[in-house]
Amino acid sequence: MAVHSLHTSPARQLAHSGGVALGIDIGGTGIKGAPVDLKTGTLQGDRYRIATPQPARPKAVAEVVGQIVRHFDWSGPIGVTFPGVVSDGVIHTAANVSKAWLGLSAAEVFGPALGSGAQAPFVINDADAAGLAEITHGAALGQNGVVLMLTLGTGIGSALFTDGHLVPNTELGHLQVRGKDAERRASAKVKEDKQLSWTKWAKRLQEYLEMVEMLFTPDLVVFGGGVSKHPDKFLPLLRMHARMVPAQMANNAGIIGAAFAAAGAVPSATA
Repeated sequence: MAVHSLHTSPARQLAHSGGVALGIDIGGTGIKGAPVDLKTGTLQGDRYRIATPQPARPKAVAEVVGQIVRHFDWSGPIGVTFPGVVSDGVIHTAANVSKAWLGLSAAEVFGPALGSGAQAPFVINDADAAGLAEITHGAALGQNGVVLMLTLGTGIGSALFTDGHLVPNTELGHLQVRGKDAERRASAKVKEDKQLSWTKWAKRLQEYLEMVEMLFTPDLVVFGGGVSKHPDKFLPLLRMHARMVPAQMANNAGIIGAAFAAAGAVPSATA
């Protein structure tokens, strides 16, 4: 499994020199973007959001991404998140979007919609982008050792770092618990759909975390997704050897991480 360095990357260099990149986050209900100041990890102006097309097929989603790029009249670096495995610029999984994405080149999908004046976008797994935001400017800033970010939403996304180096596309939400993908037992959507109390949901999440801790022995676990707004409701119910903290970047994590990726935090996904 490849490991990508964040310590000597162009993104870190741009962060110190005050560069700006456009981050776009593709979500199940909305696609949102904004320019990001790489030095501070803050948005430069208001986010622009458009509802995600249903079904979320490649051409329709690419057209929305193009609208966001044109809204900002953007010609610089562009980063785009995708809810699935992205390797060497090719989409390999699409668990919660249209299967029409499978096997497609990200550059070929987004390029025509962006127009001839735009740069080719950098496409990164959405949880990896969120983790990149947290380790660069958020809850995991300055943390050495093994850092695991888990995004608890429609599914369970994961981003794994070791001494600041990203291990991309881990997809740990698909680990098997009781014969099912973990995200089908312990995601935030499962809590909502089954109307589970915080206590009952935390028991499911605990079972999953015990497996993750056995496999990876993280030093820090960062919890993202909508539930990170309510850490007092579930973190006290969990037990890990690792330190556990809520994410700090909230709904902007994908945008910020995509912008850093576009600036060169990991090898180009559209090469």
